[in-house]
Amino acid sequence: MATSETVYNTTTTATQEPKSKKWILVPSENLEKIRFVIKVVEVLLSFVAFVMEEVVSNCSECGPLYFFEFVSCTAFLFTLLLLILLATTLHQRVGINSWPTLDFGYTTTMAILFLLASIVFAAGNGNTSLEQGAVAFGFLATVAFFIDFGLFMKYRGAPCRKRNNQQADQTPRPENEKLNANGDSAN
Repeated sequence: MATSETVYNTTTTATQEPKSKKWILVPSENLEKIRFVIKVVEVLLSFVAFVMEEVVSNCSECGPLYFFEFVSCTAFLFTLLLLILLATTLHQRVGINSWPTLDFGYTTTMAILFLLASIVFAAGNGNTSLEQGAVAFGFLATVAFFIDFGLFMKYRGAPCRKRNNQQADQTPRPENEKLNANGDSAN
């Protein structure tokens, strides 16, 4: 009986992996070390652009200023959130299975939005030194987002294409031999 318990013991009890004492997991399956550094730069540049834009006291045309404010604040907050999730074990607790697709889509969207916001704000500002500085940091943040996009494509490729190919390879195949209820095979 003791031997049967050991046989069943290994198959019926869950083995727990030892928990890592590390808080930041870089590099990880979702974030390479160089992309971690680029994301930190994105957070810093978008934060500086946002703060410089917030210090502007008067605006001749406020629409471009508000659009730039929205994009820079959104980029700062969501990039910081994405960075925290991807660099720690917190991403395992969130019910998202396709982190590369989310990261790719977010980075691409923010690069395009930051480029548009910087162009619009550069064209419609009051030419004060604060506004020009905010525009400069906006363009620097745009460059950082496009570098992140390029590095993502270099290391991982387009996640949408991979997912379609993987789905075709992972289709469940029917069993070759069916089992009877009593365990006998009928031929």
